[in-house]
Amino acid sequence: MGFDVTGKLVAKFDTVQRTETFRTREFVIETSEDINGRVITNYIKFQSVQDRTNLVDRFNIGDNIKVHFNIKGTRWEKNGNVNYITNLDAWRIEQVSMQQDAAPANQPMQAADFQADASDDLPF
Repeated sequence: MGFDVTGKLVAKFDTVQRTETFRTREFVIETSEDINGRVITNYIKFQSVQDRTNLVDRFNIGDNIKVHFNIKGTRWEKNGNVNYITNLDAWRIEQVSMQQDAAPANQPMQAADFQADASDDLPF
C-alpha cells in the first residue's frame, strides 16, 4: 500500500553505503496542521534505497514537494533483545507548485493530504 504527503523539503543527507550491495539516503520534509486552533509542525524523515537514492537530487531545500512512500517494518533481534524498526520508503517525489490544489507546508494539512495510493504495484 502506498501513501503520499506534501510538505517543504528542509534537509537532505548524503547517500550511505550500508553494505556492499545496499545503499540508503535520508531526507526530511516539514508539514503543519491545525489542531483546535494550535498549529503543530511535524518533521517527517524518509529514506530512499538503492537506485532511488538520487530522487531528491533535483529538489532544493525550501521546495514544496509531494512524497510517495511505503511503510516498511522490520523485526530485529540481537543478544536476546528484540527491536522493531519502521521506515518510510520514498519511491517517487513530485514538485508542488502554488497553483496546484495541495496544501503548502505552512498551511494546515487535511486528511486527504495523507492517503493511500491505489496504484501500488501489488501482485493481486
